[in-house]
Amino acid sequence: MDGTQRSSAVLDSLPYYDNDLEQYPILKEKVEQELAREPKPPQGLHPLVPPPYDLFKNNPMLAAELARVEAHQPLPPLDTVRYQLPAPTTSPGTDEEWQAALRNAHAQLEHQRIRHTNLALLQSYGANAWRIHNYRLEEAAKQAEKALEELKEKTVELNRQRKNTQTSYGAQLTALEIKWTELLSSILQIEMANVALDAEVSRIHKREAELENM
Repeated sequence: MDGTQRSSAVLDSLPYYDNDLEQYPILKEKVEQELAREPKPPQGLHPLVPPPYDLFKNNPMLAAELARVEAHQPLPPLDTVRYQLPAPTTSPGTDEEWQAALRNAHAQLEHQRIRHTNLALLQSYGANAWRIHNYRLEEAAKQAEKALEELKEKTVELNRQRKNTQTSYGAQLTALEIKWTELLSSILQIEMANVALDAEVSRIHKREAELENM
């Protein structure tokens, strides 16, 4: 059997019916010894499992952040240099250095203006936006809980059906096993009776020969 046929084979048992290992501990010990001699199963995923999905393939920044989180690395420190207003390093400073410092000051002023605008918008509309966001989260949580309960109910129902089916099949197997045992016992009794009859026939033939000789 090749690897493809082996992977497509479906093996099942009747765990709700087969309790020989619990009834006979020596059988369980033998099974464990036999399993210990078997080669270890492959550590990879089953061939039917789809390959892992590549997240953020088109977004390198999010992919790098996901890799950082998976590696349990801390966040990089905040860059506070861009929030500062450094003066020229030389005294009194060249025109280019003062122009660079002036451009930095304009950029900082624009950044603070945008922050002030964002804070004003947040103060005006942030509360309602937060309530709507919380409402959506609550609805998503309710839907997830409902789906979870439905899945649990389906799981319980499936296990109940499996138990009923296996119990029914187990009763049939038990009846067939008893019938097989009875038939086997009947066959052995018939064979023993045949052996006894053969011996009796041989004895009669021997006695008949003795009488003829006399």
